Amino acid sequence: MSTIIETLSQTEEQMRKHRVVSKDEWLAARKALLEQEKEFTHMRDALTRKRLELPWEKVEKDYVFEGPEGKELLSGLFEGRSQLIVYHFMFAPGWKEGCPGCSFLCDHIDGANQHLAHHDVTLLAVSRAPWKEFMPFKKRMGWKFKWLSSNGSDFNYDYHVTVRDDEAGKGKVYYNYEATEGEAGELPGLSVFYKDAAGDIFHTYSSYGRGGDIFIGAYNFLDIAPKGRNEQQIMDWMRHHDKYEDAMKETCACHEKGVAA
Repeated sequence: MSTIIETLSQTEEQMRKHRVVSKDEWLAARKALLEQEKEFTHMRDALTRKRLELPWEKVEKDYVFEGPEGKELLSGLFEGRSQLIVYHFMFAPGWKEGCPGCSFLCDHIDGANQHLAHHDVTLLAVSRAPWKEFMPFKKRMGWKFKWLSSNGSDFNYDYHVTVRDDEAGKGKVYYNYEATEGEAGELPGLSVFYKDAAGDIFHTYSSYGRGGDIFIGAYNFLDIAPKGRNEQQIMDWMRHHDKYEDAMKETCACHEKGVAA
């Protein structure tokens, strides 16, 4: 806690010392940065084109998932659409809460789904825990997106978001396309699939680690705020959205009045 307070104090000190200039100087600096922003946008567009040009690999397994509606095959998760995005939510068997970082990202899914569902894309989450273990947490968070369990299948292992005990025991684990230091357990990621008219399914893309940053809209807003992300470590300030002080006070007040939170 003392380290966080010290970091906040340093940030406030930096704010006080920030350079203040005339309107003309500010405009010149802003226009110079704008040129760099445009260059970055064009680079991002080029990167997107390269991503779309990636070769695909055919999915030979029809993985089985389970949720409140029963068992579902990977082929059925597309829900009549040709594109499927699966967020690998870190929720292992026996957990009572989901990963805070995954929860931060998934707070953005319901809003996106209002549009993606009308543009040939299905977006949902998959975790390794049995679905009955994470449904209470989903209800608590107020999420509407589809969330299924891959428990009992190889899905999490094949897409490298769960490290087996024996793999971790070898000293190196395979994550984000390389052997790295790590422990057994869950890891974040996102995988994308395409189903053609013949019903064949292809794995088109997967992203891990900080590759998920781009899907967190709140970070994009922070990136243009004066203090930026203002983190000592990634997401050190962030909580489950019902654990912020004002949310907890609101929940307590509702309970005191006999209103369901």
